Amino acid sequence: MSGSKEDSRRASSDWRDFFWNPRTHELLGRTGTSWGLVLLFYLIFYLFLAGLFALTMYILLLTLDDYKPTWQDQLDTPGMMIRPKGDQLEIRFSVSDPESWNGFVQNLNSFLTSYNDSHQVQLNDACSPDQYFIQEDSGEVIGMLPGKDGQSPYVTCGAKKEDREKMGPLTYFPVNATFNLMYYPYYGKKAQVNYTQPLVAVKFLNASLNTDINVECKVTSNTLMAGSERDKFAGRVSFKLRIDGQEDQ
Repeated sequence: MSGSKEDSRRASSDWRDFFWNPRTHELLGRTGTSWGLVLLFYLIFYLFLAGLFALTMYILLLTLDDYKPTWQDQLDTPGMMIRPKGDQLEIRFSVSDPESWNGFVQNLNSFLTSYNDSHQVQLNDACSPDQYFIQEDSGEVIGMLPGKDGQSPYVTCGAKKEDREKMGPLTYFPVNATFNLMYYPYYGKKAQVNYTQPLVAVKFLNASLNTDINVECKVTSNTLMAGSERDKFAGRVSFKLRIDGQEDQ
């Protein structure tokens, strides 16, 4: 019994001496000088790593242009999006339930605020229709010049084969459904702070009620490929339209 107690006291004393040895003034087996050298080494090491990272980032930023991307996607076709945006590109409402379409109305009103005539007059330049608006002081930048020979890109919307009869006739605003050339070239957000992207609106005049209609809208231009090996949905957007209501008897 006495031997066991003595071994226990010795082990406890050894553990305390390892944590702090008052005779040698060592903490965890190291003197203050030793700990100081270790901390100094790691401080210098991590400062070196931080400095190397900062230098690398600085050199990288020197290669970037604030106006023109260093690397650009090879797609020549501009992207498209629909407004108002429904969940998962689906627009569904009931003609007899205002709550079902109030959200779409608010979404559109909010989105179109920047297109208000008074807002445009204050922030943007008047451009000559049907020709590119070249800005010599903005450099080359993005270089997107859709259309050529005076032809503007235009939008067409259609239904999937099985839904064509359901969609009914359409009307576009503007009537020729074009993105006028005066909105191009686009020089980027840095150079054109107040740029507002061109819009084409489409109205469904007699869409069938109480049924899903799969609609696809796309941009067509004589400088844009009909399809893309990299992205078959380039320059087009598909969405589902459903209008619930009571059919005329």
